[in-house]
Amino acid sequence: MPLAHEFFDLSEEQQALVLEARRFAQTEIAPKASGLDERSEFPREMIAQANKLGLMNLVMPSEYGGTGLSTHDGCLIIEELAAGCAGIATSLVINDLALLPIAISATLEQKQKFIGDLLAKQELASFCLTEPQSGSDAAAMQTLVTEEGDQLVINGTKQWISNGGYASQFTVFGVTSKGAGHKGSVCVVVPQTSAGVSCGSHENKMGQRASNTVQVTFNNVRVPKENMIGKVGSGFRTAMTTLDASRPMTATIAVGLARCALEHAIGYAKERKAFGQPIGTFQMVQALLADMATELEAARLLTLRSARLFDAKLSSSLHSSMAKRYAADMAMKVTTDAVQIFGGYGYTREYPVEKLMRDAKLLQIYEGTSQIQRLVIARELLKP
Repeated sequence: MPLAHEFFDLSEEQQALVLEARRFAQTEIAPKASGLDERSEFPREMIAQANKLGLMNLVMPSEYGGTGLSTHDGCLIIEELAAGCAGIATSLVINDLALLPIAISATLEQKQKFIGDLLAKQELASFCLTEPQSGSDAAAMQTLVTEEGDQLVINGTKQWISNGGYASQFTVFGVTSKGAGHKGSVCVVVPQTSAGVSCGSHENKMGQRASNTVQVTFNNVRVPKENMIGKVGSGFRTAMTTLDASRPMTATIAVGLARCALEHAIGYAKERKAFGQPIGTFQMVQALLADMATELEAARLLTLRSARLFDAKLSSSLHSSMAKRYAADMAMKVTTDAVQIFGGYGYTREYPVEKLMRDAKLLQIYEGTSQIQRLVIARELLKP
């Protein structure tokens, strides 16, 4: 079936990068994905390999050591990686999520220090927004960032932090006082080596088990005031702009995962026989495959449209939320239908589709649940 890049007039350089991502996914990610999932093991060596090949830090500016791609082109690469394994693709994309607030709102000096220096060392960063009691309601976060002389003091706990156990730098969102809301929101870069930073144990997740997920606690952590990104009151806006940029990349993980499930389902429908003929000749199976392919293509095009809107510096909150919501729900449906086509075999770990179904569920939860995306969509539609 046609793949994303074949619908667009890409430059030779873009095509080469997409093909390199596909090769990496097929030769390095896919063969090891099942074992990493079984062991819930973080793919450190694979991440180092991807970094050297330019398959990480995709939308970070090239002047600071990033690959320098647009959000649209980054999505093309991420789809290929996610077709190998959604959990590993998530691990590879987290640096972009963690560094986007800096790329969006920091000074040139801060960008060099917190993006350039980090990428030169080929290290990892994590995005710290969600808290134990404020996941979808980011405006209700309780992490305190107070001033003492020329320092900032951070106290709070962040939950579900991807790559947190391996990050050398955290992009932390907090408030200057309890109840301050948006007006007191701040964004601060915290080195992992700062006294008072501690990480919990890796969460034993249902899916995307190769992705490291931990709780990170900040106990009287002190950093220089120069580590604040933007001004007091700008943190929430920076976080929301970051999510506008990152949601297409999350949506494209769903597209890549669903593409993998569809390819497995098509292959199985051609080979598996019942009543003396391949099950792909039965109309009920054909109907499942037709819907899977149609919804996958719709999600891909909506995702790439939202990415292009962001790249063009146009309002993209509506379309990025549409893309994330639709692609996540599509991936859950497509992987569920893939398991159905495989029948009893699909329910066993001997075949790949059960892992894809487990991996897909998280896409409806992280980066804003499908329910929250619907609220954002409705809010955007009802604006004056």
